[in-house]
Amino acid sequence: MKESTPQASEPLITGAEIARLAGVTRAAVSNWRRRYGDFPTPADGGASTPLFSLAEVRSWLAKQQKGKDFSDDVRLWQALRGAFGDDIVAGIAGVARFLARDDASALDDNLTELVARLEAKESAAHAIDQLVERFLDSSRRAGSDQVTSSRLVKAVSHFAGPVPDDSVIFDPACGIGTLLLSIGPAEGPIRRGQEIDPAAGELAQARAELAGSQDTAIETGDSLREDRWPDLRADLVLCDPPAAGPDWGREELLLDARWELGTPSKAEGDLAWLQHCYAHTAPGGRALVVMPASVAYRKAGRRIRAEIVRRGILTDVVALPPGMVASHAQPVHLWMLHRPDDVSGSVTSVRMVDLTASAPDGPMEPTAEQVADVPLIDLLNDSVDLTPSAHVDASRQDFPAEYRALQRGIEERLNRLTALLPALTAGEGPGTMDSATISLAELSRAGLVDLADAEPTSNSAQLDTEYLRGFLRSASNNRRSTSSSGSYRLDVKGARIPQMPVEEQRRYGAAFRALKEFEEHIGEVTRLAEQASTLARDGLTSGALMPPEDGA
Repeated sequence: MKESTPQASEPLITGAEIARLAGVTRAAVSNWRRRYGDFPTPADGGASTPLFSLAEVRSWLAKQQKGKDFSDDVRLWQALRGAFGDDIVAGIAGVARFLARDDASALDDNLTELVARLEAKESAAHAIDQLVERFLDSSRRAGSDQVTSSRLVKAVSHFAGPVPDDSVIFDPACGIGTLLLSIGPAEGPIRRGQEIDPAAGELAQARAELAGSQDTAIETGDSLREDRWPDLRADLVLCDPPAAGPDWGREELLLDARWELGTPSKAEGDLAWLQHCYAHTAPGGRALVVMPASVAYRKAGRRIRAEIVRRGILTDVVALPPGMVASHAQPVHLWMLHRPDDVSGSVTSVRMVDLTASAPDGPMEPTAEQVADVPLIDLLNDSVDLTPSAHVDASRQDFPAEYRALQRGIEERLNRLTALLPALTAGEGPGTMDSATISLAELSRAGLVDLADAEPTSNSAQLDTEYLRGFLRSASNNRRSTSSSGSYRLDVKGARIPQMPVEEQRRYGAAFRALKEFEEHIGEVTRLAEQASTLARDGLTSGALMPPEDGA
């Protein structure tokens, strides 16, 4: 196959987009790649999401006479990709502006004709929805931060619950408007948004007009540095913030009044977005903010997390399944805050929901095993870890049953220790074993010992393995094999064992075997004792266990 060398500005498309262009399934495209040696090679992307040159794909489809009967929406999409390349958001915004306001300033004659042809067959709102859906299907595009996936919209909508018709809804990082326009009833709410990218904001505004949202206004600008809605207080604030880098504006915003929970560090731009949303939340209102999972436990944000918990404004933390976000596959959390008013006071516990084991397309309603209501006092420790799984798993723990099981395990092993300790009698005295000895090196050269494993093994019926290993750990051999730093490594050349008949070797070997089992049981008792001690302390301090009554 020929090598593909696209120009930097050449549009690239995914396998899913090729399927849409050709009017076939994704499986058909995969089959073409396997069957046809001249199918375009990937121009970018990884093995899981290869990207292909749009021009090369068009040429190949024409050569193979595949997908010749393109629909009008496919022709429009192809033309937009050719005209706007990676700046496809600006192209869709131009189409939306033409459909909503008859403004064709961003489109050439060919695009205008294609849009008019599509509009003659479908509603303007549906035509834009089709283009937005294609945009959502494309990957590695410029502007992925401007997109909230349909999965994430579904999750936010579920946890937001019913939204009254007279609500004020605000999204300070609204992108192309997907989240802002999807939550709540289609008519009634006042919707306000802000977006740093002018083309995305323009598309969001036009989508609102085409959808019949009567009172929607989108401002352009950096929400953290240039808040265009400083006096807005919303009943519901929604936000899927862009990835927060170290340059979120901290130096110029140190004294900003929005940081009522504490000034975020350079590494905690996500907590700046969270506080920006909370600053725009009206008394009695709520904020639902998508957060990276690491914000729940990172050391840098501990002080702000503690303040959020201490004030009783955090109501829920939901760990969503992996694959919910358009720009990456990492799991994210949904934090829900409320601003108390005269009617609704501060909360006394936080509802932790762990959906990480659920399917991203599955129902968002958690089961009882996926939820834990955690008192605020239990969160205010040294780490202030707000990771749902840590608390949900702990709430499912049966402390009394586990403690009783550990007690029984310790008792059983203690009872066995005495029986395992070998019965030994008086010997002839220290040093009597040093007279007739043989080196391990000699035994190895004679082929009587295998040194390939971690411990030597006998290759002869005249040499007992346990006897061999036992004497290799004698005091004298240990001194030879132990370095000045305390590490042990068998000294093959210097190690020596006494010479004795095989029957005597087996007697010693049996004693060494019993000692080894005795030592293993001591280690097991120690491990169980540490587990019991930790469980008892956690149970007593959490209320899951209590001391016995006097006389019990």
